[in-house]
Amino acid sequence: MIKKEQIYEGKGKKLFATDDEWTLIAEFKDDLTAFNAQKKAQEKGKGALNAAISAKLFALIKQNGVETHLIKRLDETNHLIKKTRIIPIEVVARNIATGSLSKRLGIKEGTELDFTLVEFYYKNDDLGDPIINDEHVVLMKLASEDELKTLKTLARKINDILRPFFRSVNLNLVDFKVEFGRDQNGQILLADEISPDSCRFWDLTSGEKLDKDRFRQDLGGVKLAYEEVLKRIEGALK
Repeated sequence: MIKKEQIYEGKGKKLFATDDEWTLIAEFKDDLTAFNAQKKAQEKGKGALNAAISAKLFALIKQNGVETHLIKRLDETNHLIKKTRIIPIEVVARNIATGSLSKRLGIKEGTELDFTLVEFYYKNDDLGDPIINDEHVVLMKLASEDELKTLKTLARKINDILRPFFRSVNLNLVDFKVEFGRDQNGQILLADEISPDSCRFWDLTSGEKLDKDRFRQDLGGVKLAYEEVLKRIEGALK
């Protein structure tokens, strides 16, 4: 597959056209961003770590019945993916209260939620990715009511796959953000990535944070944390 012109650049990846209209190449970047890109840095090797982690998790998720855009990992930083029309909604699944949920609702950080909470955020940097409800989504024609049900079902299914897997490697999956897209046939596929950039992982024993919060909160050791997550995933998926 020939990597052609760049057609998009986001916070964590660049997308390139190929010689197939419905196939793209996603290149993972070393950039770190937080607070709607108000805080920025680079961590050499982070892109390769996220590419490896995401490829392994997407494979695990597909094996358990959720279709994804990933075709294969081409090299350290590049994925061959199916082209999708991204639904402009960030779907967040939460198992434990932290971050914006604790700030908005006053729920004590670390509180185990009674059920997996699924929230929607409008994917719009200019507006600061605001939280939205089902009626907002339908009103703005971002997705239909049936598609919203599908997004919630898929988010919870992904959580049901990943949470026990991470517990098996002594990590608590606190919350995660996923994005979905429609392929050329209108099928909804898991897209984007699943990595420490888009998830919160806490060590089950120590409570140590092994995700992008190390960057957000100036804890240091970002790359070491991502390397540790990859090491544990690889150990379990041999």
